[in-house]
Amino acid sequence: MNRNYVGLCPRRFESCRSRFPFFPFLLFMSNRFKTQNIYFFYSIKQTDLGFLHFDRLHLLFAIGFNSLLQLSISADIDFSFLMASSSKKVHKVEDDSEEEEEFEHFDDYTLASSWERFISEIEAVCRQWLASGPKNLLEKGAVPSGEPKNLYKVKSELKYAMKNYCMEYYFEISNAGKPADWNSSLHDLQLSFGVKEFMVIAPQSANGVILDSPEASKLLSAVAIAFSNCSSLWPAFVPVHDPSRKAYIGIQNMGTVFTRRFEGDLIATQVPVKLMHLEGLYELFVSKFAFSSSDLSTHFFRVHFTMKLTYKTLPYDDDNEEIKSEYEMNESGQDNGVDNRNKLQWDDDCPWSEWYTAEDPLKAFELIATWDEKTVESSMEMAELENVSIHEAHKWFIVPEFSSYLMGDYMGHMVGFASQLGLLIDALAISLDVKFMEDFVSVETSGSDKLKSSAVVPPPTVLDRVLKDLCHEGPEVISPESRHKSSRIIKGAPLETLFAQFCLHSLWFGDCNIRAIAVLWIEFIREVRWCWEESQPLPRMPVNGTIDLSTCLVNQKLQMLAICIEKRRQQLDSHQDGVGDSNSDSPSVEASDVANEDLSHTLRAKESLIKESHSTSTSNANLESSNNNNMRRGSAGVVETMMLLNSPNYMHAPFTQDPPIMTEDMHEERLRAVEVLGDSFNFSGQLEKDILSSDMSAFKAANPEAAFEDFIRWHSPKDWEDDSSSSSSRKKWPPGGKLSERMSDPGNSWRKIWNDAPPLPASEQKPLMDPNREGEKILHYLETVRPHQLLEQMVCTAFQASADTLNQTNFGGLKNMTTKIDQLYPTLASALRPLQANKLPGDPEIIEDLKRLCVVFEHVEKLITLAASLHRKFLHAPRLSQTIFNNFYNFYLPKMGKASVGGDTNKELVNKKEEVRVNERDVVTSMFVQPSANQSWRKVLSMGNLLNGHEPITREIVFSLRDRMDSSYHAPKSQWSHEQEIETHRMYICGTSNDLRVALSVTSCD
Repeated sequence: MNRNYVGLCPRRFESCRSRFPFFPFLLFMSNRFKTQNIYFFYSIKQTDLGFLHFDRLHLLFAIGFNSLLQLSISADIDFSFLMASSSKKVHKVEDDSEEEEEFEHFDDYTLASSWERFISEIEAVCRQWLASGPKNLLEKGAVPSGEPKNLYKVKSELKYAMKNYCMEYYFEISNAGKPADWNSSLHDLQLSFGVKEFMVIAPQSANGVILDSPEASKLLSAVAIAFSNCSSLWPAFVPVHDPSRKAYIGIQNMGTVFTRRFEGDLIATQVPVKLMHLEGLYELFVSKFAFSSSDLSTHFFRVHFTMKLTYKTLPYDDDNEEIKSEYEMNESGQDNGVDNRNKLQWDDDCPWSEWYTAEDPLKAFELIATWDEKTVESSMEMAELENVSIHEAHKWFIVPEFSSYLMGDYMGHMVGFASQLGLLIDALAISLDVKFMEDFVSVETSGSDKLKSSAVVPPPTVLDRVLKDLCHEGPEVISPESRHKSSRIIKGAPLETLFAQFCLHSLWFGDCNIRAIAVLWIEFIREVRWCWEESQPLPRMPVNGTIDLSTCLVNQKLQMLAICIEKRRQQLDSHQDGVGDSNSDSPSVEASDVANEDLSHTLRAKESLIKESHSTSTSNANLESSNNNNMRRGSAGVVETMMLLNSPNYMHAPFTQDPPIMTEDMHEERLRAVEVLGDSFNFSGQLEKDILSSDMSAFKAANPEAAFEDFIRWHSPKDWEDDSSSSSSRKKWPPGGKLSERMSDPGNSWRKIWNDAPPLPASEQKPLMDPNREGEKILHYLETVRPHQLLEQMVCTAFQASADTLNQTNFGGLKNMTTKIDQLYPTLASALRPLQANKLPGDPEIIEDLKRLCVVFEHVEKLITLAASLHRKFLHAPRLSQTIFNNFYNFYLPKMGKASVGGDTNKELVNKKEEVRVNERDVVTSMFVQPSANQSWRKVLSMGNLLNGHEPITREIVFSLRDRMDSSYHAPKSQWSHEQEIETHRMYICGTSNDLRVALSVTSCD
């Protein structure tokens, strides 16, 4: 296609102006298309140019012009004037030589100026982005914009007039949902101007904002020309003014007919009182299109209106003393059942409150109330909406605001069990180099110098208070409900026992340094010895006569000591009774008699083999047999299924002594003895000789006519082989059967013990366990235990007791929290197993593993604290509590075990809005308690729509005006003309009590 194109030189301007009412005026000649040699030109009405200088004509794109037409005319007119500036000198292209300037017939000025080259670069980048499409741009390196998640951006750097500019294109992968939908997460420009994809061009400066309005207009006109050349319908924005104002101007070509212009700004100083109310905001919007502004309140316009109000509860960490004083001054005594801040601390009834006060993980809640679109026709309707109840809003959403320690960038901010357990592990690492706990207290020890600066011991008053609390009598029976079902897999001590309480106190005593622990331990053992010497019950320790071998050794020793003290007290009580009755010449004999007499009340019988006769005849027979034989002593009852071999009398089961209680280390000694002897049967005959001899003596006393075979039948039934004929009738006398092969051996040790055992009832026998001797041995162990052995058991017990304490938290049955606690106990048991095997001195990596265990424990502790706080606040709306916790749990779970939570993760949680159902609105409303004078943000409320005295912290409104227009604007009206409804005016308003932001978009026909 061979054409000449019309231009206009300066010397012919006046003549052309007088000849043509609408003369063509070239503003810009675009780059050539690759497929066609076509140029596009633009013309403007003559009246728009009379007052403008030539080099400022391009500003018409920014300030607005009446018509923009594409035109090409065949004529031989020079275009060189377009490259001229307002200065006296004509701009020359740097690469042109003097010979090229003398060429008069044709000069290619399409890319002659830097401004045209700038437009060409913008156009080239836009064509590339348009051709790629969103999916390809995402593959080529588009990055998320942050918020919303579905919005991505690509950018390109440009240069013009010694300045660098950055052009960013924002696009969505999925365009589902309307931009004005309050429920969607939108970019600031999307929400302000109602657009989806858009482009922003700004200088690459420190603040990225243009302060020069002509420069902003020039940038916007360049983008508009480039977009028109490549037929792009993207809206383009340029930031203006101060960055804090977030002000923009923009333009969008919506086709061949409509053009959309944008402008947004912020009033950050004093907002006029009229604009603080809905009536004034409505009139502000109407004034943008009304023909007369004389009295807008009397005119009626069909304006579409939607609103979003955001409220915020008072911070939960307000001054507690102030809350307390207000509560005490309230004499009405009324309680709405939801305001939990009347107490000094939010967690007063939580199980950990005995040890520390946790910061509330929920700082506040934001309530978002939205109204669907409705039509208003006058400012009076808007005035009525300002007084409407928030309960009439179509939807409510609640957004939690989490505490900084919960969302911290690294662990360790929270003061709780986990932080103190880390300090206890540090003390464990130090304890490896010292032999006795007293060495940490002594100032002469070599290791004390490094402890002087950091290891602080609390004053004696604090120590006395701790010891008094430890010696306070706890529950006699440990409730199974206080333990988790998996708690026993950790070799520590039950929560309410003495040693567990000692470990918990040590966590908070002197910041849990090794010197403070040593001081507390020494004083603790002194109190234990005092209980022993004074025969006072050991507090918080059961005396049921059995040792729980699943606990740590120190707890076993304390439990055995408690039993010894109880037996010793019984001896003393019996001794005092005996002294009151008669005098004895031999104190030692008297003490022995007292001990034996005490045993008569505590001996047990083998109930599995005892069955009292239920018939009167059998009882009378036994009574007659007993009267005939006065030597029967210590009988616990008749074994009705057995008769003696040498006498047609029933067998009597004797009272026997309890076997001696043993701790874990005592059992290990016996096992080592088995290994030395090599024969378990000989071991039983030697080491168990005292127990066996006691049982045989008691059996002989209860059955004077019994034989060795009778004892075997009662004590060890597996060593007696019944005859098949006698098995059918067990009451047949004499019973048939024989001893087993090992018992029938003439050299059997059991028969020797039987022959040597005298017939003595258990009450007259020597006790199998000497409580005095065992008690002194236990105290010796506690006073001389190695520091690292003690600290190992303290670490295991402290982890177990801390977990059991947190397990008692009432969090409303949250399944995720229950699952996490169930997983915690096996994790603790696995990590603490090396301490139970005494592998610490040879493996320093165990300390690092324990440090990592503290991180895991802190994560669980944070989750439990959050679950408890949610449960308290949404006691009557458990669905909200569960949903909010699950949202946080799903976010937090992948980050557990890591030292960092992340930087922008808080924004991710803030956008997690949960819809409030209608039946849950009263619970949420009750959370907004009446603010006091000191808690109120403003003394005078300026905005309406109050909620229990709270004004909204943010009010967002969208006004819009729609009109039906013919898409073929320049064509004559016909029956086939297609009319469409377009949004001619749109205003987004975001106001607080201190500022007001307004964003206006206007659609017009050019």
